[in-house]
Amino acid sequence: MDTRTVRRTSVTLPDLDDAGLNDVDSLEGEHGELRDFRYVDAGLRELPLSGVRLMDGRVTGLTTRRARLEDLTLHSVAFSGCDLSGLRWADSRLSRVAFTDCTMLGSAWEQITVDDVVFERCRMDYAAFIRLRAAGSVIFTGCSLHEARFDGCDLSGAAFDACDLHLTEFDGGTYRGCDLRGNDLSGLRGVGALKKVIVDRSQLPGLAQALAADLEISVD
Repeated sequence: MDTRTVRRTSVTLPDLDDAGLNDVDSLEGEHGELRDFRYVDAGLRELPLSGVRLMDGRVTGLTTRRARLEDLTLHSVAFSGCDLSGLRWADSRLSRVAFTDCTMLGSAWEQITVDDVVFERCRMDYAAFIRLRAAGSVIFTGCSLHEARFDGCDLSGAAFDACDLHLTEFDGGTYRGCDLRGNDLSGLRGVGALKKVIVDRSQLPGLAQALAADLEISVD
């Protein structure tokens, strides 16, 4: 099985046999389940989806400005080249899921459990992650998270690498062992929530700058 690794954090990627995938024109599935599927280049006005299990599939080139997803279970699913700006996703579990080159500006993720999930080169500016819980490995690599917000999340053991974290805010939650090496931390907000994270020595000045901004300290 293929993996994506950032320093000491590894995510197991979706294990898909492309020859065995069937093209579908909907993600609703039959009897609330969809397996071994390929969903390609759909342009939708809206995407309401609830109570569905998506297993072993690819979603490529999906575009919609009104996706409302809830109570979903995903296992071994790969999203690539999708524009899901304005996405609202709640009360779901994602296992072995990869998002690659996706645009999800202003998306909201609430009470999502993630296990072996990677976000790679995704644009997630202004996104809100509310009570996101890492039950396993999670990686954000090469992502833009400008002015994103993590509120009450448990991202223990997660890894961020080469991400735009300018004005990214951490508001409460648990981040023990979260690996922030390889990122500019000077523009973070809510540094006080980041207890027991991992950084390297060269990042300390940037972290101090972020803390000073949080505390509204004036430096003369």
